[in-house]
Amino acid sequence: MSPKLSARQQQLLAALRTTAGEVSGQDLHAHLRQSNTPMGLATVYRHLRQLQQWGLVRCRHLPSGEALFAPTERDDHHLTCVDCGTTRPLGHCPVQALELPGSALDGFLPLFHTLEFFGLCAACQQRQGRAAEDNAARP
Repeated sequence: MSPKLSARQQQLLAALRTTAGEVSGQDLHAHLRQSNTPMGLATVYRHLRQLQQWGLVRCRHLPSGEALFAPTERDDHHLTCVDCGTTRPLGHCPVQALELPGSALDGFLPLFHTLEFFGLCAACQQRQGRAAEDNAARP
């Protein structure tokens, strides 16, 4: 059963759906400030949290601590460099077809998933004097 969204929550979700990618709460707030029905920053974050709890929005944290939001119907996953913070989307979701056994869930209701790999991009490896081949040997 879908939750009954308030007008503000619908506005927020619609704004997220029009963005090309993920967006910070601050950027979303700035975008909404320019609309006919702006909302405060605390309201933006409160509604983002509620939408996340209902499985309509996902949140991803960058190594810098910044939180990025997107609607869950976008099944985007990323490779993120822990040195420079560069993020690159994966071309597909490697766990899309994964089915969790009901016995393992024990009443848990999955709403969405995120997948992110952390490592070093090629530029940071080169700057640090590391070779990609050396890292490939690690488990």
